[in-house]
Amino acid sequence: MLVFAFLSAMLLSGVALRARVRLLQKFLFPSCLIGGVLGLVLLHTGTWDIKMSTVETLAYHFFNISFISVGLTQEDTTNGSDRGWRKLRGAGWMALMQGMTFPIQTLVSSLIVLLLGMAGMELFPMFGFLVPLGFNEGPGQALSIGKVWESFGFAHAATIGLTFAAAGYFCSFFIGVPLVNRGIRRGQTTNGPRQLSPDFIAGILPRESPSVSAGRLTLHSGNADTLAFQTALVGIVYGVTYGLVRLLGTLMPADAAAILWGFFFFFGLVVALILRKGMQVLHLAHLVDSGIQRRITGWSVDYLLVATIAAIQLKIVWQFLVPIGLIAVANGIVTTLLVVWFGRRLAAFSLERTAAIYGTVTGTVSCGLLLLRISDPDFRTPVAFELALMNVMVLPIVGGCTLLVNAPLWWGWSIGLTMTVFAAIFGVSLGLMHLLGYMRIRCNP
Repeated sequence: MLVFAFLSAMLLSGVALRARVRLLQKFLFPSCLIGGVLGLVLLHTGTWDIKMSTVETLAYHFFNISFISVGLTQEDTTNGSDRGWRKLRGAGWMALMQGMTFPIQTLVSSLIVLLLGMAGMELFPMFGFLVPLGFNEGPGQALSIGKVWESFGFAHAATIGLTFAAAGYFCSFFIGVPLVNRGIRRGQTTNGPRQLSPDFIAGILPRESPSVSAGRLTLHSGNADTLAFQTALVGIVYGVTYGLVRLLGTLMPADAAAILWGFFFFFGLVVALILRKGMQVLHLAHLVDSGIQRRITGWSVDYLLVATIAAIQLKIVWQFLVPIGLIAVANGIVTTLLVVWFGRRLAAFSLERTAAIYGTVTGTVSCGLLLLRISDPDFRTPVAFELALMNVMVLPIVGGCTLLVNAPLWWGWSIGLTMTVFAAIFGVSLGLMHLLGYMRIRCNP
């Protein structure tokens, strides 16, 4: 609980700094990112005596909780205007962009690792595979799988993965925000240039702002608090998932069983979906409130980001500064060019879709929504819905790529073979971009 208290103090400090410091407001840095950097400084100056391993462990649990709460959240499908062929095409474009950025980030990083090896710098062969986990999937995935790889001899994999995730976040905000603002100045937004509200910039709602409901009560307060009930659902899913992963581990070789713990989040998501479906069959689905579950998701993601950034060990980063720096810069450039090039060829909602997917493939979906909010403050375009739909459509691609980065350890594949398969995935995604007509129209720069 002392570690939780520390993370809470850093998050609140981040909220205060975002509300006061203009530079942080200019780049719209979220409070969790600010708090994480502050925590990183305090932990490395000895101001707080907390073990990094404890912070990493807590981050791992927050990551799993976020996926479980997503699985328990019922999507709102009551708005018929959010359905249609155009929305499906937009979501398909973003899914294919992930189908290209994940492989290209892997290939660029692996090539740099090979070149550095030829120059005499010995790195773990899968060093570059951490980049797409950090950029495309976020710090939770990089930490979760990195910790598993450490048991296979990849020293400091978790810290290196978190560092790449942090580099992705800085790309998302230091590059993404200026790119979106440039598009707004050139009149590329669908609904015309808009002024961001002061509360959005400062990150704090004013006292006189209209109230927005965070959820609804599903239990009588005299019986049990609704928040306690929603949290209990997450807890029971976590317990069942733990038992499932442990059981599956007993049926597999030790090395494969170790890798399973890196996919705890996926099993948790599946168990949560099964529980939600079961409650629907039993006519109990009304007891699960999507509003509160979204708050639990947001809560866990905020604490996850504070913890993951604070847990970065700078001495390890310094030890691998050259490869980390080269790989991070190269991927930042390649990812930016790729997303912008394809985004300019969209027939509709070019800036909004580009902003949404750029934030996603350099940070998380939350980063994508934040960049989208700059270009579409009121979410008047269908892009926010498309981004949600994309998360469903992209599961086979991202899930397959996540398995593939483990291929050298799990199936004994060579790095060359794994890179060849990634190149094939990139080629297929590129081919589908062409076949589906996403490359036919070039928007004005």
